[in-house]
Amino acid sequence: MSNYENAIEIKGLTKKYDGFTLDDITFDVPKGSVMGFIGQNGAGKTTTIKAIFNIISRDAGTIKVLGLDNIENEYEIKEDVAAVFDELPFHEDFNAKQISIVLSNVFKNWNNEKFKELLTRFALPEKKKIKQFSKGMKMKLQIATALSHDAKLLIMDEATTGLDPVVRNEILDIFREYLQDGERSILMSSHITSDLEKIADCVTFIDKGKILLSGYKDDILDTHGLLKCSKADYENIDKEDIVSARITDFGVDAMVSDREMCNKKYSGAVIDKTTLEEIMLFYVNRDKKEWN
Repeated sequence: MSNYENAIEIKGLTKKYDGFTLDDITFDVPKGSVMGFIGQNGAGKTTTIKAIFNIISRDAGTIKVLGLDNIENEYEIKEDVAAVFDELPFHEDFNAKQISIVLSNVFKNWNNEKFKELLTRFALPEKKKIKQFSKGMKMKLQIATALSHDAKLLIMDEATTGLDPVVRNEILDIFREYLQDGERSILMSSHITSDLEKIADCVTFIDKGKILLSGYKDDILDTHGLLKCSKADYENIDKEDIVSARITDFGVDAMVSDREMCNKKYSGAVIDKTTLEEIMLFYVNRDKKEWN
């Protein structure tokens, strides 16, 4: 299974619900990379992830995972993919030791030594019932199980939500170690963009079921910028050069997607570097064009 370029390839994925459509989604997760999958709650991140796992049917499109078709080779793929969701998939009355016994029968590559090592590292008790765990402990337990069967791909859905910054940093460190051999990949959906700025190689923005941007994180951050000017100067800016503009009593902040071109065209303007969070915010408001 090692001769594939992309850990995930999604082409033309479409799923219609009443009141929401996942609309012709296409993006790749390059092998060996972390893809940050960013969007507001309800943008379509979880629906996309459920389609990758073949939990929901789709209306159109194809999905390849680790080079294989995700419907034809579903069981083979699931041996090599680990999922970490917002909610714990284990029975609350189980303890970590019991989970290990169950999972050793599920995954042929289950490594109990590795699991024990991670429990120690995360300071997770082996015999305490899960229902007595805090949210952070439950998330660490999921991550420990995910990393204990030699998965080639880790898919996480809002997994760091609700965790304190210390725990989140600890988890990001573990992901960095997981990726070190260049053979493993992560798809990490989140609306906490600061985590993704630290770890993601690539980002894909989804909003209202549509992909707005997908590419290498550094390229997206380099090409975008926040143009700051007075309301009077804003009148002279071509509206097609901006994604959207936030207008306040003090002036205008406008997101531009071609910073270099705008620097030349509006030579007197201040164009600051931007963040993934700001980019997301200005793209989400692109239909209004101007907002406050």
